[in-house]
Amino acid sequence: MKNNRKIVALLIVIFGICKINAQLDTLNYLKQFELNKANYIGQPFSKLLNEMTQIKPKTAWPTFGRKKTETIGTSFNFTYKELSFHNSITLLIKWQDPIPRDQTKFYEQKNAFYFTNEENAFFGSKIVKDIIVYR
Repeated sequence: MKNNRKIVALLIVIFGICKINAQLDTLNYLKQFELNKANYIGQPFSKLLNEMTQIKPKTAWPTFGRKKTETIGTSFNFTYKELSFHNSITLLIKWQDPIPRDQTKFYEQKNAFYFTNEENAFFGSKIVKDIIVYR
């Protein structure tokens, strides 16, 4: 019985270490895009998405400014929606021109904030103003 507990404890520790390493790898990978933001600012978001070969966003969340009728940025998370609220790694893209809220809300309601091919096509033509990666 004690051996089973030790094995379970060991597996939990190993799983925890693997998860931490995966998060650090994701954070380091995305930080490369932030460090090289000069390559993407003023360019369509599709350029960044095309060069992001190791991981793709799973969810997209709007960022508002003073006007609630405009989306000034979008937070892209790289985990499932349920985990997006728990210290997840975020790629915040600020748009050169604010996007009318009704356009982003359409996709949020249609795809429940998940980043699908439709969002890829929609956001792909938007021009990047700034890139911020955080956890």
